[in-house]
Formats: sequence, C-alpha cells, structure tokens
Amino acid sequence: MNIREFWDAVLRQDAAAIREYFHPNAWVNWHNTNEHFTVEEFIRANCEYPGEWDGEVEQIITIDTHIITATHVYNKDGSVSCHAISFIRVIDGKIASVEEYWGDDGPAPQWRQDKHIGTTIK
Repeated sequence: MNIREFWDAVLRQDAAAIREYFHPNAWVNWHNTNEHFTVEEFIRANCEYPGEWDGEVEQIITIDTHIITATHVYNKDGSVSCHAISFIRVIDGKIASVEEYWGDDGPAPQWRQDKHIGTTIK
C-alpha cells in the first residue's frame, strides 16, 4: 500500500480513490472529537469537509502491520493549518483501522512565550 498516494486521495477529497484503500469493515477514530466512523462515514466526513485542501506527509514509520504518519494539512486559502498523527493498521494491503489525532497549528501559548523557553521548529 502506498501511504503517500492514500494521503493524496484524502487531500483531494476523492471518494472513489479513498474507498479503494479500505477493507469494507474498516473503521476510523478521531480521538480529538470523540468520533468513530465506518469507511463510508469517514469518506463523507472527509469529502464534504468545506474548502480545498493540500498537505504534506512529513514522517512515515512502518512497524509490522502498522503505518504511522505525521501529516501537515492546510486549507489552500491559508485559513487553516493543522497536523494529523495517524496510526493505520493494514491487513492484506488494505486499511483495517485508523486511530487519528488532529491538532491545530499556531503559536505557543502566551505563558510559555513569557518564559522565553523553546525555539521555533521552522
């Protein structure tokens, strides 16, 4: 399974292409919002999400039947930028489950800035 091609389909919001990567009984959990999706629900949530999206897979780690990705996802108009950490379980070359965590990008909280600790990554 080509994980970069999967993410490309997700970012293009291409329902037919996304569907090809999943086992029929697969599921997706978005922990930040406490949501559990079937494949069809995930595709609908992803493809009907407003806006045009782009992104970059920044890290890929493969361990046995799992692929872990860190992906920068952003709206093409520049209004939203976030990162997703995805724990993807693969069986027979298809996604069986995804445990995903999303976080909005932004500056460090003011209390840490006031301490003058840390430096910017990019």
